[in-house]
Amino acid sequence: MKQFKIIVLAKQVPDTRNVGKDAMKADGTVNRAALPAIFNPEDLNALEQALQVKDQFPGSTVTVLTMGPGRAADIIREGLFRGADDGILLTDRAFAGSDTLATSYALSRAIAKMKDYDLIVCGRQAIDGDTAQVGPQVAEKLNLPQVTYVEQIQKVENKSITLKRRLDNGVEIVKAPIPSVFTVTSSAPPCRSRNAQLIMKYKHAKTVSERQDANEDYLTLYSERPYLNINEWTVNEVDAEAKQLGLSGSPTKVKKIENIVLQAKESKAVEANDAEINLLMKELIDSHTLG
Repeated sequence: MKQFKIIVLAKQVPDTRNVGKDAMKADGTVNRAALPAIFNPEDLNALEQALQVKDQFPGSTVTVLTMGPGRAADIIREGLFRGADDGILLTDRAFAGSDTLATSYALSRAIAKMKDYDLIVCGRQAIDGDTAQVGPQVAEKLNLPQVTYVEQIQKVENKSITLKRRLDNGVEIVKAPIPSVFTVTSSAPPCRSRNAQLIMKYKHAKTVSERQDANEDYLTLYSERPYLNINEWTVNEVDAEAKQLGLSGSPTKVKKIENIVLQAKESKAVEANDAEINLLMKELIDSHTLG
């Protein structure tokens, strides 16, 4: 039976439900230290699709690839707790301030280094930008076919994959070659919960930087259990051009971000009967609120 190597592109994002006055820095980048960090929701949907393929084809592997500061290793551990096999953290000061163009370039360089893969899957978009550009840009940079707005993997064969896409006015069934890139929407099945056995297995999984900063001495543990070593790659490891990374490689600049709270100025109670509803509709049409 075919065994697939799957890469899940995931992002640790600031929880945009808690945007406040300190959410932006003076240079227009997000002040991530001021916001709680979470696993990007649609990337969790993507992880579940990858894990379903792994369940269907024993021996398949799922690798979580993310780019961010050292604390972004948290979402790799979250992936391990849910069934992923390993993870890679791209972290370097040179990556700071990257927009979608610079981010997709860095990710594509990391994937090119990994070489051997069958499927690359990620969420449709991240909640801190809502651009839905990184997945397609990675596909373009790797010269791979791409399918967007995927809701379900329907069938996986040796050289092709059949996907269901969720569109505005219905669904579409698409057959794509392997390898390919596809992005997953929030209408896809939610990701499975953490597994208690996997939590115990991977609770000490760390990057080299995290181990150096830790107070505990687990050197023997990491040599005896190599699966606890989370790979940590810098610009040098992925052979990337510095001018295409970070702020210098990012043509997109954020001018301002605001937290807008919608408040009702007027309200009107309506009884649950046809006469009251018809009267309300007439008022809305007369005031040109509707129609």
